[in-house]
Amino acid sequence: MRDPVAGARYVVEADGGSRGNPGPAGYGAVVRDAGTGQVLVEAAEYIGHATNNVAEYRGLIAGLRAARDLDPDARVAVRMDSKLVVEQMSGRWQVKHPDMRPLAAEARTVLPAGNVTYEWIPRERNKDADRLANEAMDAGQRGRRWEPAARPAAPVPAAVDEPVPAASAPRAGWAAPADLGAPTTFVLLRHGETPLTPLKRFSGSTGSDPGLSEKGRWQVERAAEALAARGTVQAVVASPMLRTRQTAEATARRLGLEVRIEEDLRELDFGDWEGLTFAEVMERHPDDLTTWLGSARAKPTGSAESLTTLAQRVARARDRITARYAGQTVLVVSHVSPIKTLVRLALGAPPDAVHRMELSAASLCAVQYYSDGNASVRLLNDTSHLR
Repeated sequence: MRDPVAGARYVVEADGGSRGNPGPAGYGAVVRDAGTGQVLVEAAEYIGHATNNVAEYRGLIAGLRAARDLDPDARVAVRMDSKLVVEQMSGRWQVKHPDMRPLAAEARTVLPAGNVTYEWIPRERNKDADRLANEAMDAGQRGRRWEPAARPAAPVPAAVDEPVPAASAPRAGWAAPADLGAPTTFVLLRHGETPLTPLKRFSGSTGSDPGLSEKGRWQVERAAEALAARGTVQAVVASPMLRTRQTAEATARRLGLEVRIEEDLRELDFGDWEGLTFAEVMERHPDDLTTWLGSARAKPTGSAESLTTLAQRVARARDRITARYAGQTVLVVSHVSPIKTLVRLALGAPPDAVHRMELSAASLCAVQYYSDGNASVRLLNDTSHLR
């Protein structure tokens, strides 16, 4: 993989519209070469009945994907006339609306956070994306699909040849000071060992759903003791799988709390790899395994879920938990893939970072989320309570 600094530099202009808000909606996106202003890709789509904001987010996602398809290491300057989307994606405003949270989470997974910057521009400087959105809505209301037309390259917009800066904190005076307040803290506990854990067999959401082994129950008791001694956990949320429910229930008893089940915290669906070791998967499905390790959009053999779709549902769970338990400390009991993904999203790391993290059975991680949208990883793979 190339050094991300060497990636191509693009400008993405995106827009969306709704005739009725909500009403018939569509989006448009343009990818330009940052140095010349040349239009490299145009994308547009009629998306049916939706709001302006949803259409704008869909346009952003389409533009980022188009840039990524040109170069996975691309450095992208996003320019939109939607103040809401720009401020939310920059982390200065919270994403509160339930229709937009999964879209914002999806947009953050397309390219590494450090490779994308956001800038608000006046509507008159976003005419091409606006035109494409309207073309898509026109086509959709006639029962047709939008098709790109052959056009001469658009003129270079003002300042398009400026270098794309790396993502950074807003300059002084850019916005009001961040309202940090009390963070919401996720104490992330991986379930204890099952009979499959020491054998290093894939164990996802569609397999045999094993319970804890004797060693796993011992590990959970040690974790519960450590958490009870700290005395900071105020709520317990868990994946619906048997091993996580057993882990959460044993810990909640020590803490005097109830367990709330969150479906989106379940493990990845490993499809035909369920119950197999890495070596067995390499022998039986070598091409699929190699592709999966190299692309977050690839799925295990026979699975309906990729690391990208996992990230989307884990982000939805994160947003629901932070909204319900704002400012509190929550014990989140889950699995290897969801916990690694929460850590990765908090760091703004690329999707393949999950393959470079170690997460032991009954280990603890901690992530704090602030009201301005920022996150801080405080602990990773702590097993000191098991020694």
